[in-house]
Amino acid sequence: MAEGTALSERIAEQRVGGGDPRAMLGELRRALVLVPVDGGGLWAAELGGVRWVCGFTDEAALARFAQARGALHDPDAGGRVWEFAELRGARLLDEVIPAMGVPAGLAVNIADPDGSMFFPPVTGIVPDAVAVDGEAAVGGVGPGGERER
Repeated sequence: MAEGTALSERIAEQRVGGGDPRAMLGELRRALVLVPVDGGGLWAAELGGVRWVCGFTDEAALARFAQARGALHDPDAGGRVWEFAELRGARLLDEVIPAMGVPAGLAVNIADPDGSMFFPPVTGIVPDAVAVDGEAAVGGVGPGGERER
């Protein structure tokens, strides 16, 4: 089973009320996620005070996003090829999102209304230090490593 397919299946299970959220998150962490690159940075959108990195489980999901934005992902049909980075979900959640310096999460397959999933910047998904309900929400960690309140 392809990595993106396994993540897509876990998302589908979750969307119909089944599945295990921890298993879905584990699958995301193991999966290779395609993230469009725009102007040298990863494609992200602001919504509700959160910067959402847009990631896709496979090139077909990325192509649906490109088509929804009025651009084809098929150079043979006169469209442009969208450049993308291929990153492990764990790297996105543990390194890339914390480095953004603002509340940020991951939006997966956003062009698929029945197959999208949002992974918000909360404890258990992103590191506590950048989670909106973790250390960052209560003042962070002081210079000696103690929690500030």
